[in-house]
Amino acid sequence: MKKVLSIILGGGAGTRLYPLTKLRAKPAVPVAGKYRLIDIPVSNCINSEIFKIYVLTQFNSASLNRHIARTYNFTGFNEGFVEVLAAQQTPENPNWFQGTADAVRQYLWLMEEWDVEEYLILSGDHLYRMDYRHFIQRHRETGADITLSVIPIDERRASDFGLMKIDDSGRVIDFSEKPKGEALIQMRVDTSVLGLSNELAQQQPYIASMGIYVFKKEVLFKLLREGTERTDFGKEIIPDASKDYNVQAYLFDDYWEDIGTIDAFYHANLALTQQPQPPFSFYDEKAPIYTRARYLPPSKLLDCQVTESIIGEGCILKNCRIQHSVLGVRSRIESGCLIEESLLMGADFYQASVERQSNVEQGDIPVGIGADSIIRRAIIDKNASIGHDVKIINKDNVQEADRESQGFYIRSGITVVLKNAVIPDGTII
Repeated sequence: MKKVLSIILGGGAGTRLYPLTKLRAKPAVPVAGKYRLIDIPVSNCINSEIFKIYVLTQFNSASLNRHIARTYNFTGFNEGFVEVLAAQQTPENPNWFQGTADAVRQYLWLMEEWDVEEYLILSGDHLYRMDYRHFIQRHRETGADITLSVIPIDERRASDFGLMKIDDSGRVIDFSEKPKGEALIQMRVDTSVLGLSNELAQQQPYIASMGIYVFKKEVLFKLLREGTERTDFGKEIIPDASKDYNVQAYLFDDYWEDIGTIDAFYHANLALTQQPQPPFSFYDEKAPIYTRARYLPPSKLLDCQVTESIIGEGCILKNCRIQHSVLGVRSRIESGCLIEESLLMGADFYQASVERQSNVEQGDIPVGIGADSIIRRAIIDKNASIGHDVKIINKDNVQEADRESQGFYIRSGITVVLKNAVIPDGTII
C-alpha cells in the first residue's frame, strides 16, 4: 500500500445537501453525532494502510481544513499525510474545478511527485466501511488499467447511478452515466454473474458504480492529459476508457450509502439507532472510524426517557423525552421537551450557566433547545438557539420550502434549521 496514493473528492458546492453546506464544505458536514463525512473515507484509508491522502475541495473549506489539521497528524516516521487541496488559479489554468476529473487534472503536477503505482479515487459523501487492500489486490491480479467498485442495485434507484455491463471475466464492456427511460432498460443485466442468488439477482438487475476507482498511474495521467475537455470521471472519462482499456468491476457486498442529499443523509443517520443491528455500525474495534479528540465530559441525563437514540458526549439533557434520534456533541435540551425522529448536531462551544441566565433575562435565547419544545422529523444544525414552547413539526406537511430569513428550510418534508439560527419562543413550523 506504500505504492498507493488516495485522492478524496470533496464535491462541488454541495447543493443537494444545502443548507447544511451553507457555511462548510460537504466533507465537513457532521454525521452520527460526533464525526464528519470526511472521517469515513480517511478512516477507511488508514485502516487499509494507505497513508498518503489528498482531499480536493473548492467551497467553504475553512472548517474542513481546521478539522483535518486537528485530527490527522501522522508522526515524522513515515510519509503519511492528509492534506486539503483547494481550487486555485494558476497561469496555466485560471478556472475553478470544472468536475471531478478536472479537479485531479489541475493537481497532476503535485500527484506525479510521488513514487506510487496506483491512484485510489474516493468520494467524500458516502457512508461505508471498506478494506481497500482487497480492492487494489483485485486491480493488480486482473492487470486492470482501471477498476471500479460496484454494487448490485434495484430498479427504483438505478437511474441515479452510473450503470455498467460486464463480461464473464469482470471486465466492463458498456458504461452509462445515470441513464433514463429506454437507455435504462438497456443496462439491465443478470447480476448472478457477481455471485448473487437468483432471487437477489431478480430484485437487483443493475450493476452500479460506487464512484470509487483505482487507476494505474500512467493510465490516469494519459486520460487526463489527452482529453482536457473531459471534466468528469463518471460522465466522460470512465465511459470512454471502457472502449480501449481493461476496466474491471470489483463487487462490494456490504453496506454502502450515498448520503449526498438531505433525505439520504437524514435516513442514514437515524438508521444508526436501529436495533438489534444497524445497517452500518461504528462499533468495530478492528476498523474504527477516527475523528477529532475533543476531550469532552460524559453526557448528563437528568430524569429523561430515551429510546432508540444515540447521544454524543458532553450533552446535558433535563427531564425530556428523546425517541429515535441522534444528538450531537454538547447538545443542551431543557425540561419538558419532546425530540422525535430528529438529528441534532449539537454545538461547537458551551455557554456558561451565568451567560445562559443572562441571555434569558435580556430576552435572548441561549444555544440549545428551550423548555417545552417539540421537535419532530427535523435536522437542527450546530449552535442553533431554539426558544421555549417552539414546535418544529411541519404541521402542514410541506415538502419543499426556503425560509432562510426565518432560519430554516424544508427538504423532502424534513425541516432543516440553519447553523447559528435563532428560533423565537412560541414559533410553530
